[in-house]
Amino acid sequence: MELENNIDVLKGVGPKKLQQLRGMGISRVFDLLTYFPRGYEDQSTVAAIGSLRAGEQAVISGVLVGLQEKRAGRRGMVILTALVSDGTGTLQLTWFNQKFLKQKLKTGRRILASGKVTYSYGGQGQLAMTQISAYEIMDEQAEVEKKCGILPVYCASEGITQKFLRTLISQLLAAVGTEQERMEAAAGKTAGGLAVPEVIPDSVRREYGLLDRLTALQAIHYPAHLEDVKQARYRLAFEELYLIQCGLLLLKKRSQEHKQGVCHRVNGYQVQALLRSLPFELTADQRKAWQDICSDMERTVPMRRLLQGDVGSGKTVVAMLALVKTVENGLQGAMMAPTEILARQHFDSFSRQLSPLGIRVSLLSGRLTKKQRQEVYDSLAEHETDIVIGTHALIQAEVSFAALGLVVTDEQHRFGINQRALLEQKGARLPDVLVMTATPIPRTLTLTVYVDLHVSMIRQLPPGRKPIRTFVRGRERRELIYKFVLEEIHKGRQAYVVCPLIEMNEESRLTSAQEVYEELTGGIFAGTACGMVHGKLKAREKEDLMQKFYAGEIKLLVATTVIEVGVNVPNASIMVVEHAQQFGLAQLHQLRGRIGRGEYASYCILVSEGHTEAARQRMAIMESTTDGFLLAEEDLKLRGPGQFFGAMQHGLPDLKVADVEQDIDVLLQARRAALASVDNHEDMQLILPALELQYREQFLHILEN
Repeated sequence: MELENNIDVLKGVGPKKLQQLRGMGISRVFDLLTYFPRGYEDQSTVAAIGSLRAGEQAVISGVLVGLQEKRAGRRGMVILTALVSDGTGTLQLTWFNQKFLKQKLKTGRRILASGKVTYSYGGQGQLAMTQISAYEIMDEQAEVEKKCGILPVYCASEGITQKFLRTLISQLLAAVGTEQERMEAAAGKTAGGLAVPEVIPDSVRREYGLLDRLTALQAIHYPAHLEDVKQARYRLAFEELYLIQCGLLLLKKRSQEHKQGVCHRVNGYQVQALLRSLPFELTADQRKAWQDICSDMERTVPMRRLLQGDVGSGKTVVAMLALVKTVENGLQGAMMAPTEILARQHFDSFSRQLSPLGIRVSLLSGRLTKKQRQEVYDSLAEHETDIVIGTHALIQAEVSFAALGLVVTDEQHRFGINQRALLEQKGARLPDVLVMTATPIPRTLTLTVYVDLHVSMIRQLPPGRKPIRTFVRGRERRELIYKFVLEEIHKGRQAYVVCPLIEMNEESRLTSAQEVYEELTGGIFAGTACGMVHGKLKAREKEDLMQKFYAGEIKLLVATTVIEVGVNVPNASIMVVEHAQQFGLAQLHQLRGRIGRGEYASYCILVSEGHTEAARQRMAIMESTTDGFLLAEEDLKLRGPGQFFGAMQHGLPDLKVADVEQDIDVLLQARRAALASVDNHEDMQLILPALELQYREQFLHILEN
């Protein structure tokens, strides 16, 4: 058995289970081995039910003596209630919206369950568990005793239970073999049917006191003591961050080795003419970023710079200056945007500003006809286009440049590393690269995601931009909120309404975009031009709706977070976010950035049902500041870096075990080790196969070079 084998080589994984596991991101043996627990249950002591007290965590074992199913709420939430007895007392177990369990919870069967003890909803003093963290159906008391110990708790799903995952992972760990065989496997030999080679050089492991890989995997899944988890987690977090850092550093190294870079001259007539034609002065932050870019572009080493700027801070004009600089050096520029509408908006503004300077700007997108696309291809190949602005269409094989000098990627986190690299490779020489993001990124995450780039930041907003006023309101104020929205629309403004879900489902109590759209168009907004946009729409439908909103044909747009990036509608001055407590601060800030782009007073109204302290904190911070960088740091603290990292980055793998806020010291250690390893041939012999296995899609273009 090999780590890259499909998961169906394991006993018990048939076609149905295979499909379910793939839905959880588990396709290969390696994926299962690195599907780490989200927590642990110490089941070393089974408590007698008669001794339980409300408020404590406990593990119980007993016989199911009764089962009841009922529905509650307007959506008919399914509640399953089982009564368990162990001879010393009875305990009520409750599951919500897990109807499939009814087939398993048969009277007379024995169950092992753990969770927090409380009182039942009946209020009659019956002890209950309503937050069951783990359970297993068993037949014999001996099996219960055998199972007691520290058990891993995984993120499971319908059809893939804790018991099934534990059984599969136990199979893998058993296949590694004895201690001696594991030592052989660590040396790269196949042992016990499964080879799990070491991926961190011995010198690095000794320097940082890391466990060997196999010991860490054993301890993370089935620790003998909870203290063992700490060391295992440190090793695996270091490994994860180290490999990603090595991949990014290797990307930087190889990109600069393979082609000669472009060396630009100092700014000439066209750059000066553009600066004179701007109807505003650059802010101090814009000037500093522009100086950084000029300095980079005038060197022989290819520029690789990240331009971070809050929503509306003026990143685009800096990118325009850089593109003009490459044009006046006799070269071409390309700017890739994530959406059709954003590409077209950039094209319109660039054409207006640059045509008087004699600069030829073209648009390339999937919406063009075959003939129109061919005309753009020809004009690029023959240098009849100076600057091309487009979507993913720019990376198609048919696109070639006569003299590519600069590549700008807008909203960088929407593209994978490979997509960016494909565009960069279109030049005969290695072009300068400027990547931009309006998602403020905390310093620790910048170290992880953009280790191959230098960073410039624009924190100042241009003078005269009206601040967005933000208000947090409870659901009881919705009628007044939408009355205010209608009044603003009657004044000529436009509005967004954002919802966390597309459609209603039985498992959620959240109001969906579909429900809100039907409620509003059938009520207070009857007779108002409304639209609804979400991720399930085809790209063409989505673009058409957004274009109509941009043109003012739609006055109120109900949407999911698909509008988070790539929409610039100056007339839109109101945003209502339903169930705002479901969103992180960074995401709310990005959504809020869709308004306040014109001359009108703008209002963001966050409708929240959040009653937890964390939810109240998030809403209070949103009301108090519009500084995206401050919000990003607070979001990292409140939401947790795993969610933030996964949401903000595309093309890099989500972190499975590392926590870049908690593990900042580990990140810096891993970065230091990676800087040494990337120039060490022997170290790279271990690292490259690991990158191939774990992160092939992310680092494909360096692995194949």
